[in-house]
Amino acid sequence: MKPKQLKNLLLSEINSVSERADVFSFDSGKYFIRKRKLPFETVIKTIIGMESKSLTNEMIDVFEAETSMPTASAFVQQRCKIKPEAFKTIFDGFTSKLVSKKDDELRILAIDGSDIQIATNPNDRSSYYPGANGQKPYNLLHLNALFDLTHKIYTDSVIQGRIDLNEHSALQEMVDRSSIKKALVIADRGYESYNNMAHIKEKGWYFLIRIKDGVNGIKNGLEIPPCDVFDVPISLKLSRKQTNEMKERYIKDKNHYKLIPHSTSFDYLDIKLRKSDPLQYYELDFRVVRFKISDDSYETVLTNLDIDKYPPNKLKELYSSRWGIETSFRDLKYTIGMLDFHSKKVMCIHQEIYAHLIMYNFAEMITSHVVIEKKQRKYTYKANFSVAAHMCRLFYQGKTTSPNLETIIARNIIPIRPDRHRERKLTAKIFHGFLYRVA
Repeated sequence: MKPKQLKNLLLSEINSVSERADVFSFDSGKYFIRKRKLPFETVIKTIIGMESKSLTNEMIDVFEAETSMPTASAFVQQRCKIKPEAFKTIFDGFTSKLVSKKDDELRILAIDGSDIQIATNPNDRSSYYPGANGQKPYNLLHLNALFDLTHKIYTDSVIQGRIDLNEHSALQEMVDRSSIKKALVIADRGYESYNNMAHIKEKGWYFLIRIKDGVNGIKNGLEIPPCDVFDVPISLKLSRKQTNEMKERYIKDKNHYKLIPHSTSFDYLDIKLRKSDPLQYYELDFRVVRFKISDDSYETVLTNLDIDKYPPNKLKELYSSRWGIETSFRDLKYTIGMLDFHSKKVMCIHQEIYAHLIMYNFAEMITSHVVIEKKQRKYTYKANFSVAAHMCRLFYQGKTTSPNLETIIARNIIPIRPDRHRERKLTAKIFHGFLYRVA
């Protein structure tokens, strides 16, 4: 899809939501019914195109330094009238049209989450941490995201307060409501759960989930051969029944019968059972695969992929591709600017998170279709996403043309260095304040 088509598609989704301003404003009978300098559509477009500047400087750019431009205070008042669902609707509509729908195509999706520090607000109990051992109080949101590894775009997201974090419910929500016909979900260890596997199975999808390799977790409850690498098929009948006969089966035949306690969430079995109730099973077939990743380390995964088409070496390759969502979070935060918000209100921050996801997908789709000239070089080269994202914002704002956009992106390239590894540095999360923004 060409840049002009992408831009028209995004503007069409914004216009579609703007035509239903009464649905997406907090008071349909009062807000956005009179003509103002900041109508619903202008506010939406401005937030989606925001960078990391101060709000006043953002307004100066949008209104091209007109002396009669609205103040930052006026903009804040207008944006507070709009529900975050307006941006989520634009994100969903725009994203759903970016990839041609083929029912037989297996979409490779990664799921993961990332914390976002916001302005300290003790009143928001879902995200507020009082601090301990002399640490200052802070607030954290958690972005759960479903990421298309092939097309490098976000397909869905769920925002939670860090205190109320539940990555399992976020996964289940995104899987259940997805319109994608056929997909493989790749997840890290935090998503190890029979309930998650069942939701993906009921969707008609496939899963590839890394699990704990120690004494805890799903692997410990199964009979696995005592060797370094293996590929064991498991056919479980899950049940909440705790009769003497079933208890004996749970102990003696661990690879075929599994007790799901009443305290454990599982949406496909009744929670409360009486002795007189008939025996209820949920059947779940999968493989437990352990493969070598280095001289002295191994990984164990669960999958329902076919063993003939997806042997252990193919699963290893698929799981390694999950790193794409980690690098996308880096670009989303540091390149697109999801660390620099223009409000302290959680509702407004939700607006900006969805706006950044929209801009990320917009920039990524344009960048991926720019042709990079191949030359005799040591490395293969790709577009510099930092430059590309800035140019895509200018294009979205109407400040550059499509030919100039593609030419500048194609000129600013960086080498692809495969298999590079750096020691991971875990630094303290920070909040970027409002007083020290770039000009």
